Amino acid sequence: MKITEIFKKQKKTFSFEFFPPKGLHSAVRFGVNAGQLMKLDPSFVSVTYGAGGSSRDNSFEMVDLFHNDMKFNCMAHYTCVNATHEKIAYDMRTLQDMGIENVMLLRGDPPEPDSNKPLNPDGINYASDLIRLVKQKYHFCIGAAAYPEKHQDAPSMNEDLINLRIKADAGADFFVTQMFFDNKYYWEFLNKATQVGIKTRIIPGIIPINSYKQIKRFSEISGANIPEYIEKKMAPEKNNPDEVYKIGLELAIRQCTDLLDNGAPGIHFYTLNKSRAAVDLYEELSKDRPEFKEKYEQSCTPHVHI
Repeated sequence: MKITEIFKKQKKTFSFEFFPPKGLHSAVRFGVNAGQLMKLDPSFVSVTYGAGGSSRDNSFEMVDLFHNDMKFNCMAHYTCVNATHEKIAYDMRTLQDMGIENVMLLRGDPPEPDSNKPLNPDGINYASDLIRLVKQKYHFCIGAAAYPEKHQDAPSMNEDLINLRIKADAGADFFVTQMFFDNKYYWEFLNKATQVGIKTRIIPGIIPINSYKQIKRFSEISGANIPEYIEKKMAPEKNNPDEVYKIGLELAIRQCTDLLDNGAPGIHFYTLNKSRAAVDLYEELSKDRPEFKEKYEQSCTPHVHI
């Protein structure tokens, strides 16, 4: 089912993002965690795609597993780094043959660490180029990325919003945001997006903090600001995993509650292939929300055992 069709049935969606595991140990751990998360019956799941297509085969195998074996609505990530017209055509046909109806189309990270942007032999250097091409030739529901605190490569927020509008005009059906830790960025971003004429759904992307060191690294990579009050809570406990988890869960509950209560159209969780925080968070959020609670109570067992 196309995610836009899900939007018509669900006022608020709840979704997970996974990445292809590396190695046997990671694969086994992923299987256990994915099984736990699947019990929550998410609206859809997504699978990431490595820089320059480096995890293409593993990514597509996971997409196939989720969609055809586990029977979930799965969105395949796809980037334009090193993607020629011929490669894009082959990969889109592969996804179509799997029965996939949803794709998240991204620019992707440059494979060369010193490069400012990917160099594509066919001139497809931006997400909007990829979106336009896929929209013209295929019938996928297309998701794209949004950046409440501005994409790091954009010279200004205004220019980033212009780029967002270009992606919407090119054919993006909805957006999922980069992670953020202060909701003011999301609400301000929504207002600005509306002002430039963007009417598509913008789903907040949230990551529960499981590791202080890890989240610091992610924030540096993504440009997401960690508010001072989070620093003050986390820093003294950074070497205490249990306490960091407790604080991180408390912060995520507060953040998601504010988003949902004030009109956000759902939550997309960056799970890092871990289940505990997402399950605990979902259980807490479902307590006073019939749309979540009903799904949770009806999903006491996963669709399949893995």
